Amino acid sequence: MSSIEKTFNNGDVIIKEGDSGNTFFQLLEGKVAVYKNYDMDDQVQIAILEKGQYFGEMAVIENYPRNSTVVAEGDVTVLEIAAGELNDYISQNPDNIIEIMKLLGSRVKSMTDDYNEAKKVLDGIRKAHSSSNYDSFFSGMMKKSIYVTAKNFRLERPSAEALREAAEAVSKSNNDKAETYPYGTIIFKQGEIGKCMYIVHSGKVAIYSNYGEANELRLQEVEPVACFGEMGMISGEPRSTTAVVEVSDTQVEIIRPEDLADLFRTNPAKIDMILKNMSYLLRTVTYEYFKACQEIYAATGKKDD
Repeated sequence: MSSIEKTFNNGDVIIKEGDSGNTFFQLLEGKVAVYKNYDMDDQVQIAILEKGQYFGEMAVIENYPRNSTVVAEGDVTVLEIAAGELNDYISQNPDNIIEIMKLLGSRVKSMTDDYNEAKKVLDGIRKAHSSSNYDSFFSGMMKKSIYVTAKNFRLERPSAEALREAAEAVSKSNNDKAETYPYGTIIFKQGEIGKCMYIVHSGKVAIYSNYGEANELRLQEVEPVACFGEMGMISGEPRSTTAVVEVSDTQVEIIRPEDLADLFRTNPAKIDMILKNMSYLLRTVTYEYFKACQEIYAATGKKDD
């Protein structure tokens, strides 16, 4: 199957939650609505997408079931791109790499903002040992979030095969763009403007919020064949975290936006690895958000049917 244009009428289901997906879409004309639990009693609309935006990409990037249903709002024209045609699609316009990364990045940021808000509420409930002050908050965003929560939502880590493929992609790198850092090196600081991203070749990097302060929080470890710093690079906004080397002689590859097109031509598997890493990051923060929502829901004394 090659990339083809398709048209849909108002109310047509373009993709369905739970289905396997081997294509993704770019919206050429019109707009679509994104739903969880579509056509069920607890249906909820979670987004409206407009011309130029992509959808369905996570199922292709990670070979993961569709996580939502997308429905045409009026007359719609889309470009449907098969998984096997992704490389051709990108090669015709290398800027599409950045656009897809920006799409995933914007979703990670939005979900992270929701998670941070839920975490504040949850921390307040724990400290006060009461949920009485949060009923109005719960009845708004949090109640909706519980309906969005898939009862069978699971977070699956990358398989050994996927990690092996990623390692092979990294091993083919041009090491003149890699640097080796001693233990304790701060690779970037929270608040700095991000101009590049990194791939760990060896060693370990830890990501912190408020590093060196009383409320320092260690968020994650980044080990070989994973990447970090991509959010700051694609958004051009200040870094939201600090990256610190945790193992001596840690080697990381530095990637700048202008490198991506050439990297795709020389090592497309590495671009695939970066996209999978971002998709997994999105599922990770979504999973943590759902867990926080469920705990808040339980604290209200309500029961999730």
